[in-house]
Amino acid sequence: MMLPLAADSYAAVLAAPFAHLGVVADAQGVLRIDFLGRDHALRPPDTELTAVRALESMLSSYWDDPSAELDLPLLVAASAHQQRVWEALRAIPLGQTRSYGEIAVAIGSGARAVGQACGANPLPIVIPCHRAVAKTGRGGFMHQRAGAALDYKLWLLTHESRNATTD
Repeated sequence: MMLPLAADSYAAVLAAPFAHLGVVADAQGVLRIDFLGRDHALRPPDTELTAVRALESMLSSYWDDPSAELDLPLLVAASAHQQRVWEALRAIPLGQTRSYGEIAVAIGSGARAVGQACGANPLPIVIPCHRAVAKTGRGGFMHQRAGAALDYKLWLLTHESRNATTD
């Protein structure tokens, strides 16, 4: 889990149903999303950063309907392995999960390496690492195995599964 930054380091602090989200961005796009406690003051997006305003709009739609597209360009630096894991995560259908082991087999890796790449994900929700679970349960989230991080993961999984359509 990345440690939260100083409040003035965020381009915006957005409300989520379960926490506040600190958004780090530059002129090219969104670089990082941090889960913050509700004690962090909300801060509207800088009007110059169109990617942050777009993220705010996409997340607002997602809170109402998790099938809403979260289609942000991924501008973050990552290893080839992390990119493969994150692509696999984005391919998991709404309302479904895959075990770290299943993802590992699909991309030719190991389950622990997949877990490490999930924990290094700088854009949670957009890259849905919450959909990666342990073979025997929820697993971890943001390199945590208990506490608020697991509560966020459970909220996201419940939100998506309750609203997923079945054909």
